[in-house]
Amino acid sequence: MTRILQAGLGAVALAGATLAVTVPVTGMLMSSPAFAQNRAAPQQQQRPAAGPQRLGTFQSWTAATYQEGGQKVCYAFARASKSEGGGNRQNVMLIVTHRHNSRDQIALRAGYTYPRNAEVNVTIGTRELDFYTSGTDAFARDGGQAVAAFKAGRDVEAKGPAATGRGQVTDTFSLAGFSAAYDAISKECPPARGR
Repeated sequence: MTRILQAGLGAVALAGATLAVTVPVTGMLMSSPAFAQNRAAPQQQQRPAAGPQRLGTFQSWTAATYQEGGQKVCYAFARASKSEGGGNRQNVMLIVTHRHNSRDQIALRAGYTYPRNAEVNVTIGTRELDFYTSGTDAFARDGGQAVAAFKAGRDVEAKGPAATGRGQVTDTFSLAGFSAAYDAISKECPPARGR
């Protein structure tokens, strides 16, 4: 059984041990196999995979890259270690993305559509971060501030209204391995010169 998980700035599909990533390209989604082993016969020449490529798994976090408009995009993600409320939600994720023209894009995939103008409270310990919502995602207003807090923290907790607007949904993400995953994507996608 294959499940597609849209994840704000990226999406992940699981099919047994095969992992695929779906990423938006200016509003459109394109899907390709990622991390799947090439099962070509040994005598055949193997071609590099056109889809996302895993950089590594770092405790709770996975780092990977893909091509978008001829440019390399690097991202790291973690699944919620604990989710409460909101019914049966699948694949709740926290993602950090580097693109050639922007860095530290932070998205939280809730697994449901937020009510219009919903507020999501995102905290790391006692530090609160400013996020805004759009559809099924919440985005950090200041990605650099969020990354600094993630590096210093243990867990991220996100609290927001349920899809109906009544009740609360709480998701917890482990930050174990975040710094190593972040370093991996930063090495693979260094800042553009002059930035």
